[in-house]
Amino acid sequence: MLKFARCRGLVALAAAVVITTPASTQDKAEMSALDQLQPGRWEMRELDNLRPTPPRSVCITDLAILLQFRHRDTACSRLVIASDPKGATVHYTCPAGGFGRTNLKISTPRLVRIETQGIYHKRPFNFAAELRRKGNC
Repeated sequence: MLKFARCRGLVALAAAVVITTPASTQDKAEMSALDQLQPGRWEMRELDNLRPTPPRSVCITDLAILLQFRHRDTACSRLVIASDPKGATVHYTCPAGGFGRTNLKISTPRLVRIETQGIYHKRPFNFAAELRRKGNC
């Protein structure tokens, strides 16, 4: 019982830190991982597909979309869990009830890997892809 009370107290403390963290601080932390990337035409290859699919071309004008790729058309709130020049881990929650957690790994400014999972349209998803920058849109 004591362990549960301690855990509950730590969760409350963590929530208080998240709530009081200014959005601009989170945005700056988030951007440290995205600063070295450029918008443009990216070739995306899905990594977890059971049947091989050909790479597809994606025009990415806002790099933050990489952090919530399954919910790219939705304005979601994001919590940056970790960020450095080689990648980021972000949890996001969307107003319609969906959410996700994305790991972004930057190999080079032209090669990125995303792994994301969560709930989209009330169904679970798990998605991994490699993206290579090919040029401008």
